[in-house]
Amino acid sequence: MNQADALDLVRSAIWTVILASGPSIAAAMIVGITISLFQALTQIQEATLTFIPKIVAIFLVSIFAAPLIGGVLYSFSEMVYSHIEHGF
Repeated sequence: MNQADALDLVRSAIWTVILASGPSIAAAMIVGITISLFQALTQIQEATLTFIPKIVAIFLVSIFAAPLIGGVLYSFSEMVYSHIEHGF
């Protein structure tokens, strides 16, 4: 394994993490912005108001995106095991 192979593996790992965590992070951002806008418009400054909707949104998105996340992780692990089997 040379430096190019190692960098390719690290790049693939980073993209796998980004793709696997993307739906949950996007849901948390959308819910957070929506609740912040609601708090700004109604002048309700309750700090705990954002936690429950974010947790519920992340949970629901994780359930619906589980096949996507599983597929991404499966393809990455299959690529890594293939490299190990064939010796990079």
